[in-house]
Amino acid sequence: MALGVVRTSEEFQKILNEYSKFLLLKHSLICPVSAGAKKHFHAVSNNSNIPFFILPVQEARALSREIEQQFRVKHESPQALLFSKGKVIWHASHRKITSASLQKALSI
Repeated sequence: MALGVVRTSEEFQKILNEYSKFLLLKHSLICPVSAGAKKHFHAVSNNSNIPFFILPVQEARALSREIEQQFRVKHESPQALLFSKGKVIWHASHRKITSASLQKALSI
């Protein structure tokens, strides 16, 4: 499934309402570790039937903070969050975001 980009609270709320399950990557546009995580994220998204979204943290700091507060998951970047039925059911950050860890999370 194709990747989407989310930058605003309104876009995020629409995603929460529209999809029962999706994966979100909080991605730093300037961090090499984040660039690596994004490659894994892209690779897994190509073989997935659930939606994947990227939140560019430099362009969407307010949304990133909102997600941290609403779902009580400390912000990190890069950070992958798996949402199911409006809740975060899995998350990983930094070098723990690999194709294998993402695939495993999707089987939850």
